[in-house]
Amino acid sequence: MVMRQNVVAGKTPVGTKIQAKLEVASLVDGVVVPRDAVFSGEVIDSAAKTGTDPSRLAIRVDSVLWKKGSTPVKVYLTAWYYPDRGQMGQDLQYGPTPSAKGTWNGQGQYPDPNSKIYKPFPGSDSDRGASVPDTPAPAMGTHRMLMKDVESAVGNDGAVEIISRRANIKLDKLTTYVLATGPLLTAK
Repeated sequence: MVMRQNVVAGKTPVGTKIQAKLEVASLVDGVVVPRDAVFSGEVIDSAAKTGTDPSRLAIRVDSVLWKKGSTPVKVYLTAWYYPDRGQMGQDLQYGPTPSAKGTWNGQGQYPDPNSKIYKPFPGSDSDRGASVPDTPAPAMGTHRMLMKDVESAVGNDGAVEIISRRANIKLDKLTTYVLATGPLLTAK
């Protein structure tokens, strides 16, 4: 899900209503929920980090609504997210977007010496026909990642909360976060 607003532990008060959009069609409690469905819920715990206590944040989602249906749910924010393009690395491709056919080993665009944007690299021997470096374009993450210095835990009431002992937890409205009925285990 992608939040529709930023949420900051300790600044966003308990009881704040949240909404988020589903990025990938998912099976939730036996119901296939289509992409772009809207999750609604609320912040149920929000505490800033202090000298002795960690930062805590818990978001419970109670319902999901889409064009042809809706369903009640009970899922929580976890410490997992899917990185966006900016977190995957800088796009170093020189020149126009490469075509699928014109690549070296599927990795970069063939240099076109007749292109108006083609210029030899400084210090290169232009008589030999300098080439464009082989730089792969970044891709959106296909595997979830654990937020840095954040862990999921189950509170006394059974709700999943995320905790950081190093810094205040901040959720960005442009990041894809993972919801679950309980904490997700790390792969070993």
